[in-house]
Amino acid sequence: MSLLKRLEAEKSETRKLDNRQEKTRDPHQDLVQLIHREVIKEIDSEFLKSRSNGGETDDEQIRQEVKRIAEAVLDREGGVLLRVERERIMAQVLDEILGFGPITPLLEDEDVSEIMVNGPHQVYVERKGKLEPVNIGFRDDEHVLHVIEKIISPLGRRIDESMPMVDARLPDGSRVNAIIPPLALNGPVLTIRKFGSDPLTIEDLIRFGTLTPAMAKLLEACVKGRLNIVVSGGTGAGKTSTLNVLSSFIPGDERIITIEDAAELQLSQEHVVSLETRPPNIEGKGAIAIRDLVRNALRMRPDRIVVGEVRGGEALDMLQAMNTGHDGSLTTGHSNSPRDMISRLETMVLMAGMELPVKAIREQIASALDLIVHQARMKDGTRKITHITEVTGMEGDVVVLQDIFVFEQTGVDAKGRVLGRHRATGIRPRFLDKLAAAGINLSAEIFLGE
Repeated sequence: MSLLKRLEAEKSETRKLDNRQEKTRDPHQDLVQLIHREVIKEIDSEFLKSRSNGGETDDEQIRQEVKRIAEAVLDREGGVLLRVERERIMAQVLDEILGFGPITPLLEDEDVSEIMVNGPHQVYVERKGKLEPVNIGFRDDEHVLHVIEKIISPLGRRIDESMPMVDARLPDGSRVNAIIPPLALNGPVLTIRKFGSDPLTIEDLIRFGTLTPAMAKLLEACVKGRLNIVVSGGTGAGKTSTLNVLSSFIPGDERIITIEDAAELQLSQEHVVSLETRPPNIEGKGAIAIRDLVRNALRMRPDRIVVGEVRGGEALDMLQAMNTGHDGSLTTGHSNSPRDMISRLETMVLMAGMELPVKAIREQIASALDLIVHQARMKDGTRKITHITEVTGMEGDVVVLQDIFVFEQTGVDAKGRVLGRHRATGIRPRFLDKLAAAGINLSAEIFLGE
């Protein structure tokens, strides 16, 4: 590229950035900052410390104190402001003190399922499966960093140049990922995958068209019948939500141990032990990985082991657990299809560092797994369970799969909505005998294809 063209490209990028900054800049930003500084100066440090340490200080008490200070500053410095402007400034200050800054209204919006902060001047959200920009922004990189630290500090996590990436969760279970410069070139990047206060139920998934009542009956029977199940799919396909729904079918008299990177599962049973990985400390030591937790869980007398996601060597420990009497285990994994999930599991077992023959690994997989539930995010933003696939065993060197239910897409309507239907393939699963032995009998009509 010539020097002239490169300069033109740089000018174009600068103009775009300036436009974004102009769009997101709040005309009252300076006032908000001034009030924020006054609040920090005037409110007793012990008053705020009590709240940050989980003390008895009431949010309403802080709210009233902040409003009093804000009113005084606005009367002194605000000039002529409309009532609605004063209220908006007050809300922004309260969001800074009690919430998570500019993204607080998005966290409270039930229609928003994901928030993506790409540096201080660009924020996107996912609403009903579709990405869209929102007209909010941060003052600068430091402002974004402040919000990130406010989220992760109470969790004992840290983010700085020596550890520029972090996974964490909000008090409501929402998943948080942050990555900062020098790794992120746009400035600090924050991604929040929200989880509702009320976990989804199987009825919700049926209503959303994720699966049919017949598929729901089959999955409920498979969980109660202690089949080993993997929920597969791409990023954002809804695997964790489906795993949460499947876990709800586990009987209440069983001891369940959940293992996750960032605890997201919301199980309704009483006897649940939740384990969470730990990142390394400031010296790079002390990390506890999912694999360590899976091995430890085997010594905790589990009836069920639920692993949030397998992505590495822990797959070997999970398969061994499934093969040594821990029936009814559940997990998720990234893949593009049920067949791809088998290949991914092979790769993950090899990542454990065990020099096992490929055939031996496949035999372990075929012996351990009973069912693969594959989920996909469609182009219109909806989530569908596209395959319920049985793992039937080995033929030669190949793991044999057979689809029990599939989703057939027939097209897209004028509004861009995906058209199609779920249907049974007509194949009677081999595991029905195992379910019958557990006292669970399914009607043959469920499996009738067309």
